[in-house]
Amino acid sequence: MARYRGSVCKLCRRENLKMFLKGERCYTDRCAMERRAYPPGDHGQGRQRKPSDFALQLREKQKVKRMYGLLEKQFRNYFKRAEGMKGVTGENLLVLLERRLDNVVCRLCFATTRSDARQLVRHRNVLVNGRKVDIPSYLVKEGDIIEVAENARKFQRIEAALETAERRPLPDWLELDKDNFKGEVKSLPTREHVTMPINEQLIVELYSK
Repeated sequence: MARYRGSVCKLCRRENLKMFLKGERCYTDRCAMERRAYPPGDHGQGRQRKPSDFALQLREKQKVKRMYGLLEKQFRNYFKRAEGMKGVTGENLLVLLERRLDNVVCRLCFATTRSDARQLVRHRNVLVNGRKVDIPSYLVKEGDIIEVAENARKFQRIEAALETAERRPLPDWLELDKDNFKGEVKSLPTREHVTMPINEQLIVELYSK
């Protein structure tokens, strides 16, 4: 399957937002957003034009898509699903993205980034309700128990990720049992749990054209 292989720091600079795609590095002065807070490319430091309405909508969609590590087709499928659900389409979209297993693994501090979490899931190192699940897009449900497989609990990167749990606040819809490498989905996430600066209405307007 195709995936982005370039510098993730360029993605943050392009969207002018620290999306924490590099894990621990994003919390240090080595972060690209701290050192070069302007768009990448030869004209990144040039005079910026006032963006059109379409440009604002496109950038918002790209930002969310890159934040969760999705390709265009995947993201559009989530939008179509959100559109068919009851409630506000934009909020439904963000809730669906938050419920992805790779995102939950990252939120539980078993991985420092969503890309690392995706790899853990792909390699069958994550269990949901006692069964191995290797699908990063699996949508968790209320009451699900997420845990690290026994053979993976000594992985250095998982131990290092758990050490950062104090700096990365756990959302109140999740509960972490750090000693047993286990977490629980206490309730489904809501729009209020998405704390990154996202204007989902712009995405709805873009896809509604």
